[in-house]
Formats: sequence, C-alpha cells, structure tokens
Amino acid sequence: MQNLMIDGDRLWQTIMETAAFGATTDGGVRRLTLGREDKQVRDWFRDQCEALGCTVDVDTVGNMFARRAGRDADALPIAIGSHLDTQPTGGKFDGILGVLAGLEVFRTLNAAGYETERPLMLVNWTNEEGARFAPAMLGSGVHAGVFDQPFADSRVDVDGITFAQAIDAIGYRGATPAGKTGFAAMFELHIEQGPVLERENAEIGIVTGVQAMRWYDLTICGREAHAGSTPMDMRCDALADAASIILAAQAAARSVGGMATTGQMSISSASRNVIPGHVTLSLDLRHQSDDGLDRLEAEVSELTEKQCGDRAQLQAIWNSPAVYFDPQCIETVRAAAAKSGAATREIVSGAGHDSVYVSRVAPTSMIFIPCKDGLSHNPAEAATKEQCSIGAQVLLDSVLAYSSLSYHRLTI
Repeated sequence: MQNLMIDGDRLWQTIMETAAFGATTDGGVRRLTLGREDKQVRDWFRDQCEALGCTVDVDTVGNMFARRAGRDADALPIAIGSHLDTQPTGGKFDGILGVLAGLEVFRTLNAAGYETERPLMLVNWTNEEGARFAPAMLGSGVHAGVFDQPFADSRVDVDGITFAQAIDAIGYRGATPAGKTGFAAMFELHIEQGPVLERENAEIGIVTGVQAMRWYDLTICGREAHAGSTPMDMRCDALADAASIILAAQAAARSVGGMATTGQMSISSASRNVIPGHVTLSLDLRHQSDDGLDRLEAEVSELTEKQCGDRAQLQAIWNSPAVYFDPQCIETVRAAAAKSGAATREIVSGAGHDSVYVSRVAPTSMIFIPCKDGLSHNPAEAATKEQCSIGAQVLLDSVLAYSSLSYHRLTI
C-alpha cells in the first residue's frame, strides 16, 4: 500500500469555504435541513464529487451517495459518511468535517492515481441533527429501515412545513428508493462534541459505541389565573411544575450516571401577568446502557406522576438503544491511529450520529477528534487544522486497510 498523505491545508481551506453556506454574524453556521443554505451546500458537494469523477446518486429522502470506482466494479463499496446540516446555533465542524474529510480522501487518492480494490462511497445523510424535522438521524434511519418513507414525509417543522414539501421545494428527492444503496462498511469522522479527548490530551478517539437515548414530549396542564390576585398556595402553575420536573430529572440522571436535558419549552398564550396554564417541553434522557436508561426513565415517569398526577402526559417520541460498533472496524481504526502515532483513547459517544442506524445494516465505526472546550452546537465550536488533518489521515488509512482486508476476506 502506498504511503498516502492527506493535504491538511487543502482540507482546512475546504472547511472554511463551506462555512460560508449559512454563515452567521457570530462566526457560526445555521444550515437547517432542506432549507436554502442546505441546497447550496448540497449543490456544491455534488459539483466537487463529480469533478473527481464520482457518480452521485440521491435517494427518496435526499441522502446523497458519491461513488468512486474501484478495481472490482461489482463489489460493495466502503462508505465514508456524515452530514451537512447544522443546528440553529451550529459551528463549522459538526457533521460536515466527516463529509469534507471523505472528500479529501477522494482528492488524495485521485492525486496519487490510486485505485482501491472496492469502490468507495461518500455519503451526506439527510436531517442528522433533527433540528428542523424531528426525530434526528432521519435519513440514515429510513435507509436502515428504522423509519419508513411516509413517516419521513409527514414530519413537520415549527412553521407547519412538511419534510415532503421541503425536499420537493429544493429539488433533492431522488429516484432511488431509500435503503436500496448498499455498502460493505462505513466509517465516520466527527468532532467529539465533549471535553474528554481534550482533557486527556488524546488526539484520536477510537469510538466503540454510542450511548442509549430517548426523547420525550411532556405536556403539563395547570390553570391560568391572575398573577397579582391569586395566592401562592391556591395556584396551579404549569411552569412551576415543569421547573420542578426538570430539576428532579437532572438529579435522577446524576444518581444513575446518565443525562437529562430540556432544550425546548413553550407556554400557551403566554403573558407576564398570567399564571401559566399549559406548558409543553422536551426531555432528552441518555445513558451508556439500556438498563441504566430504563431506570432513569422510570424515575422521571414516577416524579412526573408525583408532581402533576393526571395533569401531565409524558410521550416517548424517539428511542435509540445503546450501540456497539463492529469489532473489525474498530480494530482497523485502532491500527490506523497507531500508524499515525497519535495519542488515542477508547470512547463511547455521548451524542447520536448516523452511524447509530447504519450499524444496523453494515459494519460501522467512528473516529473522534477533540474540539475546543468540548463545545458543539455553538458558533464557538472549534478544532485546529492539525486535529482535522490527523483525523482525516486516520480515516484514509482505515478505509484503505478495510477495503483491502474485506475484499480479500470476502472473495477468497
């Protein structure tokens, strides 16, 4: 195998170039799924891949697949995948680093005239973030059979626009049925989105799995009343109930080693001098094990019942069990990291990624690099050029090694 080296300067320039699609005044990126900025970066991505000689296919939920030919045209490709959409308060690296590093892998191979045994495939998964259309990881979820096409099409954003309307409006509903694009394995490079690697001076995270996650909508009914004339002991304040539940959920999460977060909340007919009578909020519960998440869910359900009785409804809207990545893919990443000389650490991802669902249909693993202060979903999200370069190099070496290994193992 040639000793191929990615071009870190070129990768960095590409990261900065794509940050213009949805750039915000505070240095971040707002590129919501299937919006104008998402179309812009998708068009750019297609052009870049086709310029490298790749064929680009799009499925019915907008997942984009750029295929680079290999020596055996009939072999299933090795995929590199992540996403181009961001959170409303996104940064320059979350998701898109994995796509752009894959593009840099292709550029490096083309520059060297290197032909892999298997074809390679670079994937942009639709709606990974779930910021516009819930749930998250929608495109990879439909691909893996977790969700179906009608479910995806029926998702609605806060403005009442459906996923179907949005994807048709930007022209990115492809003809290929979702789930019909096969590959032999997938590798995903991503910033950690947490502080562990930076704290331990590790340059590469060898990701062994992803923690279990569940999302809920909680609706609490109280009674609207005048803020100035209703005694405190005679109030039925839905917002106060919500605050008690949020704090109790966080305490419960700490007690079982999990996580509890409320990121959305709304008060119906809000007014500053009216006691809130109807509140809806989100609950995001996580734990490294399914059993631990079961315990946390039971505690949150019990404390909600204790606080509100039948005035509250806790509805589960998304469940992602704990994920354990493919051992051979993990070993391939470990060997590639060792080859690079990078300091490494095994890690379980605290965040969900498209690899969660892809791992159900193909061998999968992930590679993490540190991000400054562990910050993500924030305009200040940052990684250095050197960190991105090391991650892309480990990605390149992992894909090349797995492509050769899996081809010979499966064709002998």
